[in-house]
Amino acid sequence: VQLQASGGGMAQAGGSLRLSCTASGFTSNDYSIGWFRQAPGKEREVVSCFSNADGATQYADSVKGRFSISRNDATRTIDLQMNSLKPGDTAVYYCAAARGSTILSQLWIPDAYDYWGQGTQVTVSS
Repeated sequence: VQLQASGGGMAQAGGSLRLSCTASGFTSNDYSIGWFRQAPGKEREVVSCFSNADGATQYADSVKGRFSISRNDATRTIDLQMNSLKPGDTAVYYCAAARGSTILSQLWIPDAYDYWGQGTQVTVSS
């Protein structure tokens, strides 16, 4: 199983970026996804999660109303649409996958995930 994150780059404050995470090696769509980020000198934090158990999604307070997570089963990609970007969104973004059906409350914990992508840099300038 491999996760490949793409779509990072540079944007100005107020702009948008769309991150994609392509999952390969899964025999079905039976996995949940989380997006995390880590800024220099800070701990990794969860940004958004998609639960395969019921299709529910959850967002960190810092991105609520600005970011949107979605899953495309046909292409096996999980996208993170990021709008109204702020300099505080600057970080390396990682996607992660948890096998099987996992409820949202469990997906908020990094240890719940079985696979991690390599990360993609997002830089937002003021």
